[in-house]
Amino acid sequence: MKRVAIGERPDWKVHAKELGFTVHTMYGARYWDERNAYEFTLSEIEHDIEDPTAALLDMCYQAVEEISADTALMDRMAIPGEYHAAIRESWINRDRDLYGRFDLAYDGNSTAKMLEFNADTPTSLFESFVFQWAWLDDMKKRGLLPADADQFNSGHERLIEAFRYFGKNGELFHFAAMLESDEDRLTLEYLADCAAQAGCVVRTIDMPDIGVDAEDWFTDQDDMRMVNLFKLYPLETMVREEFGRKLVTTPTRVIEPLWKLTLSNKGLLPVLWEMFPGHGNLLPAFFSDDPKAKTLESFVRKPLLSREGANVTIVDPSIEGGRIDVDGPYGEEGFVVQATSLLPKFGDDWTVIGSWIVAGEPAGIGIREDDTPVTRDSSRFVPHYIKG
Repeated sequence: MKRVAIGERPDWKVHAKELGFTVHTMYGARYWDERNAYEFTLSEIEHDIEDPTAALLDMCYQAVEEISADTALMDRMAIPGEYHAAIRESWINRDRDLYGRFDLAYDGNSTAKMLEFNADTPTSLFESFVFQWAWLDDMKKRGLLPADADQFNSGHERLIEAFRYFGKNGELFHFAAMLESDEDRLTLEYLADCAAQAGCVVRTIDMPDIGVDAEDWFTDQDDMRMVNLFKLYPLETMVREEFGRKLVTTPTRVIEPLWKLTLSNKGLLPVLWEMFPGHGNLLPAFFSDDPKAKTLESFVRKPLLSREGANVTIVDPSIEGGRIDVDGPYGEEGFVVQATSLLPKFGDDWTVIGSWIVAGEPAGIGIREDDTPVTRDSSRFVPHYIKG
């Protein structure tokens, strides 16, 4: 694995516009960044990233079994008690989930370490599965990459195949998000397009427009019942809102399913470490009130429900000042403490690998860079290729 100064195409923004990549620039700064690219060998992809991703997912499924059967553990993870039985039922029924993303620390030399699992509503699908692939194809056509260069990127095909299951027989499939967010809208429209390619009849809706009828069906702005609903909206937020209580009783099939509450929670990290102590792809992790948490001299403290690096604290003597504190709205629900595995640095940038899961299978990677060891929503997306 190495970062190659490959140079950006002078007309890449034209291609972005043609493909509908509307968030290539965020907050006045570049988000898509093709000045560099990451080069991998096939062995690094298959043995160091894809295989560990599959193993981590299997461990996570075992953790769902453990967590969903233990109401005290769900309490400790700040999962509201009124959902415990429904979570267990959802898992026993094997309600289908759609996708997720592991964040991995990996530098090409040492074993990949799981930092967390974005199991409910990760974005950056379009840039990972569509624009990154278009970049590779165009770079090969221009002779700037070898003709046999490849990419770990099967997510688009896997999403379409997954929607063939969810929306079989041409059923209506609703897609909901907070549509004022450009990033969320792009992700939602991409997923809806995948569903349409799978033969579903799709309809998008703003989250505030979702209603509930007398029989607890979720309904759209025209009072039409939703048979299938994908919501790009966090389950942990939804279950704390009035209409979210209908998740327990609604006949609407909601994706992601309720059992994902056990995985979209940093409490998963200490559970995995207790279940699989010493596993090479895991880092020691404990609930913050566990006496073992005090044994970690270098650590990252994370709220159970935080996103985009909010309210994260890193304590490590190897970083400037020995400590980083990130502000944010989370923390009242409690914290976990995880041993530090700082992201690798390439040049001046800290690099994280997002390893995608679609329909229970590894499906590709997206790489993000930041000026700090904390990955945020503004961190730059950098393409990759596999050397032929």
